[in-house]
Amino acid sequence: MALSTLDERTALVLIDLQKGIAASATAPHTGPEVVARGVELADAFHSHGLPVVLVRVTFAADGSDAVPGRTETPRHSGRWPEGWDVIVDELAGHPEDITVTKRNWGAFHGTDLDLQLRRRGVTQIVLAGIATSIGVESTARAAHEHGYHVTLAIDAMADRSEEAHRNSVEHIFPRLGETGSTAEIVELLAKTRP
Repeated sequence: MALSTLDERTALVLIDLQKGIAASATAPHTGPEVVARGVELADAFHSHGLPVVLVRVTFAADGSDAVPGRTETPRHSGRWPEGWDVIVDELAGHPEDITVTKRNWGAFHGTDLDLQLRRRGVTQIVLAGIATSIGVESTARAAHEHGYHVTLAIDAMADRSEEAHRNSVEHIFPRLGETGSTAEIVELLAKTRP
């Protein structure tokens, strides 16, 4: 489906583009490729005076604020490397950007993301980041449930496996919003702004 429009008050929300995650092995795009496209999107949003939200995930050193519950996949144990939760340098340094810290997969639960967006009159979000089927998909689902229009920059996201990425892109995202490439979103942004 082609992108139809970007609302007057659209925000860019970049998920977990932080040093420890962007450096991990991802598919079908590498972390540096996702970061570069995230920068391209952020630059376009900045140039039009639209909000950019940088979401990062972190936990207390002792893990006391990590999500509880039993899972079949082993969870991280031990200490995280120093600086793993710091936003990548390429996206840092814009004082007007909003930073949201989460402790769950999705960026809405337990954070002030919805409040930050509504205070700015945002009705649509463009999503990108790592990992497609985890942080991005969880945030897209919640954004849809909160009544936002959702656009997903599918070449500005990646996952631990190409199969997981493809499942989200092909089967989940079309039910939550519209998908497009970074170039298509930047072009549409330029066409819909004075």
